[in-house]
Amino acid sequence: MAQEKYVAYVGTYTHENSIGIHVYDIDMEKGKLTERSVAPISNPSNIAVAHSGKYLYSIEDEGVASFSIDENGDLTKINQAWIGGMRACYVEIDSNDRYLFLAGFHDGKVTMMRLNEDGSIAGIADGVFHQGVGKSSVEKRMDPRVSCTKLTPDEKYLCAVDWGLNQIKIYEVDYEEGKLHLYDILRFPFNSAPRRIRFSKDGKFAYVLEETTNMVDIYTYDLREGKPVFEKIKTTSVLEKEDSLASGSALEFAPDGKYLYVSLDGANEVVCLAVGEDGLISIEETTKISGDYPKCITILPDNKTLVSLNHDSNEIRTFTVDHEKKCVLMKNPPVKVDKPNSIVVHKLV
Repeated sequence: MAQEKYVAYVGTYTHENSIGIHVYDIDMEKGKLTERSVAPISNPSNIAVAHSGKYLYSIEDEGVASFSIDENGDLTKINQAWIGGMRACYVEIDSNDRYLFLAGFHDGKVTMMRLNEDGSIAGIADGVFHQGVGKSSVEKRMDPRVSCTKLTPDEKYLCAVDWGLNQIKIYEVDYEEGKLHLYDILRFPFNSAPRRIRFSKDGKFAYVLEETTNMVDIYTYDLREGKPVFEKIKTTSVLEKEDSLASGSALEFAPDGKYLYVSLDGANEVVCLAVGEDGLISIEETTKISGDYPKCITILPDNKTLVSLNHDSNEIRTFTVDHEKKCVLMKNPPVKVDKPNSIVVHKLV
C-alpha cells in the first residue's frame, strides 16, 4: 500500500515580505515541513479546504478566493468574489461544499457565499451585520467583531462567535434558499472576548475559548426536535498559574479527539488538555513554543506532532508530544516564513 501523502497550506500576511499561501510537503515520520510552492494572493489570513479535497478557499483583501488543488497539492487560482463588506478573518465550508460561511472581524458581519460545482465562488447568498450594544456612563460601546464561524455537527445551524459583543449567535441555515435566520444567542461575561468554538469528535460537546480570561467554556450539545440545545457544564482555566500577559489565541483538537490544545499569546505557550469521556478537560502539559505569538496551531494526523505558527517571530515550529511521559519536545529546526497566520493539513486524493 502506498504511503499516504499530506501537504500543509499556510496562510500569511503579505504586507511585509510574504506573497501568499505557502505549500509544504509533510514528512509524517519526521514531522517535517518542506516548502514546495507559494500561491500569490493578498493577505490570506484564513484558509479552508473543500470536503471534496479538490479546492481551497482563502480570505483575501478583495474578499474571498478559490483555488484548485492538483495531484501534488499545488494551487491554481480559479476566481475571487466580493463579500459585501470589509475583509473577513475566518472561513467555514459545509460538508457538501455548497456554501462558504465567513466571519467579519472588522465590520461584525457574517456572510454566506454560494459555491459552484467547479469550485468557483458564485457570489453572496446572504449577509448579516451584527449590531453594537450602545453606550452608557460606565461601559464603552461594545462593537461587533465576529472572530469565528463554525457549523454545528449536524450542520443545521451556524455558530457565529462575536469577540466584541461577548456572544455566540446561533443561526439556522436554509441551504435551499441560501439564508441565515437567527435562532438563539449564547452570552459570555463582559470583556471575556470569546474567540473560537470547537466541537468534540462525537459532536456531543462544544468548547469555547475566551481570549482575555484564558478560560474554556464547556457545553453539552444536542439536537432536540430539530432545535439546537447548548447547556454549559463547566468553565475551566487553561493556565497552570496566573499570567497577566497570557491571551488565548487558538483552540484545536488532535485528530483522535482525545486532546484539546490552546495557544497563548504573550505567554508564548501551548497547553495540552486531556479530554474525558464526560467532556471535561484537564491540563496535561504546558509548553513554551520558543517564539513569539503562536497565533495558530495544528496537530498532524499522527496525533503526536504539534505545529505552532509563531506569527511575530516569522517561523513554524514542530514538537513531539509524548502523552505517557507528559512532555513535549522540539522536533526540527524552525521553518522560516513571514507572518504565518493559519494552517490546514490536507491529505492528497
